[in-house]
Amino acid sequence: MRWLLAAAALFAGVALAQTPAVPPAVSLQLLSEHAVEGMNGGNLSGLAWCGDTLWAVSDRDDDVVYRLQPDEAAGSVWQAEADRFVSPPVPDTGLSWGSKARARVSGLLRGGEEDFEGITCDKFGNRYLVSEAYAAVLKLPFSGDPAWLELPSSLLRQARASGMLMDMNALYEGIAIDPEGKRLWLAAERQRRGLLAVHRDASTWKCGDSCVLLSEGGNVEPPAELGDDQPRSPDFSDLVWYGDKLFTLERLEHQICRRSLVNGAAERCWSFTAELLTPERRYDSQYGGLAEGLAIDDKGAWIGLDNGDHARADGDSRPRVLRFAAPAGGWLGGK
Repeated sequence: MRWLLAAAALFAGVALAQTPAVPPAVSLQLLSEHAVEGMNGGNLSGLAWCGDTLWAVSDRDDDVVYRLQPDEAAGSVWQAEADRFVSPPVPDTGLSWGSKARARVSGLLRGGEEDFEGITCDKFGNRYLVSEAYAAVLKLPFSGDPAWLELPSSLLRQARASGMLMDMNALYEGIAIDPEGKRLWLAAERQRRGLLAVHRDASTWKCGDSCVLLSEGGNVEPPAELGDDQPRSPDFSDLVWYGDKLFTLERLEHQICRRSLVNGAAERCWSFTAELLTPERRYDSQYGGLAEGLAIDDKGAWIGLDNGDHARADGDSRPRVLRFAAPAGGWLGGK
């Protein structure tokens, strides 16, 4: 027995030695900040670039995505333009009757039964929305009617076998797709958080060897600037494909991390703590000013804040988009 334990410890040590440590997060430079008008209740829950248009989604709207026209002039206010659609009935994704009933009741009480938490685009102009309430993905094609993707039934089973997607309001929180529209990734929000992947074979979506790239549990300490040293479950609040890498928006830790497409492991992280937690940007409510949307380009990152109709310290109750400069060496530097 002792030699088995010693061997296990040896192999564990080798595995840890082969896993590169993630360098400390480097602070991002804020370039501009923009209030957004015209979104329902300030609930900006996802961002994505599609061609030359920045799109936003609200988790309180089941029938609209918002077109934003970025103006990087300091202090410029953006007007959200509604693009409406009609989605078909949500398919059976394997959730229990109770989960679906709670989603319907929640939608009646607060709005947004489908609870769209993320948006992504392929190079053909097709947009994809992820529904947290129903663990489903809606495709808004460049032309034609919206349709729900037929995701593999094993996706939910494997996620739950890994400890993810177990609690209401802690399901899918982010979505990313490659430019060809053939590889799709989903971010499980928290308790446990993780990354899942499927690929398209002709017209059928399948898992590879496994749907699960990453599953993480445990707790982390929030940034000291929050004034709360109680360890909490880490989370993902959005997901982006850029340069053949995945980028996660990590709400609790106030950072963006670059991750491997192979196993979801973090490679580099960048912090926006210092800018987001300045006195004038603080909210009394724990549900205001949360980093929920992420878009990345060669020049930098756009981070969307969901204020949930709460006012921040300076009295403003509009959602915000913050523009940060790309890190020195670019998002793919320091491989």
